[in-house]
Amino acid sequence: MIKKIKAAALVLAAAVSAGVLLTGCKGESTADEALALVQGDIRNFEMPEPGEKIAVITVKDYGEIKIKLFADAAPEAVENFTGLADMGYYDELIFHRIIPNFMIQGGDPKGNGTGGKSIWGDKFDGGIPEGLYHFSGAVAYANSGSTSTNGSQFYIVNTPEAYLQYSCEDLMASDPSSYSWPQNVIDMYNEKGGVPFLDGGYTVFGQVFEGLDIVRELGNVETDSNDKPLKQVQMESVRIVEYEG
Repeated sequence: MIKKIKAAALVLAAAVSAGVLLTGCKGESTADEALALVQGDIRNFEMPEPGEKIAVITVKDYGEIKIKLFADAAPEAVENFTGLADMGYYDELIFHRIIPNFMIQGGDPKGNGTGGKSIWGDKFDGGIPEGLYHFSGAVAYANSGSTSTNGSQFYIVNTPEAYLQYSCEDLMASDPSSYSWPQNVIDMYNEKGGVPFLDGGYTVFGQVFEGLDIVRELGNVETDSNDKPLKQVQMESVRIVEYEG
């Protein structure tokens, strides 16, 4: 289950002390060099290369959701997901939890948020991969309190473009000891939308690069008081295939 807990601070920018000077070719600090110190690496929107392995979720009556997998940044997380997919583990499972302007969650064979396991038969720790954030379309593992409790359940962030329930600026202002993002990450959240308050608490390992419109359509289905769709939303299959470009 996704818990709306405080995210651990993600301080990716280097701190610059007052006594440090960045010198250019003329011995003066440059705007570009100063800017580099407040920029974080953003991996989410890298497109897959031809021949690269991607995930394709076929949702019954809706279509295909294509996901770039970041095996270099989140090796165990991607190994688990691709292993389960290749076993057919996810085929015919449902998205059992859908919350508008937040996320869609699936991957539980019990269909109620209490089940699932990794390819290793137990939980695993996927950590917090660098450069991957909870922008709209991000794919991450649900957990029960820490990344060491990852299993098979995953979620896809689903917010409208430029929509933030809580902005990075508001989060940092309300709790500067827990929240911190580089300026370019803040700008990207303001442009793409997402759920920044989840950063630091969950293992992001993928990003939807095609079919985000389907994710957003799923986010509008009618649900009960437990956020479970009244009409079953089924994953016909989850396949790992080579991206053809």
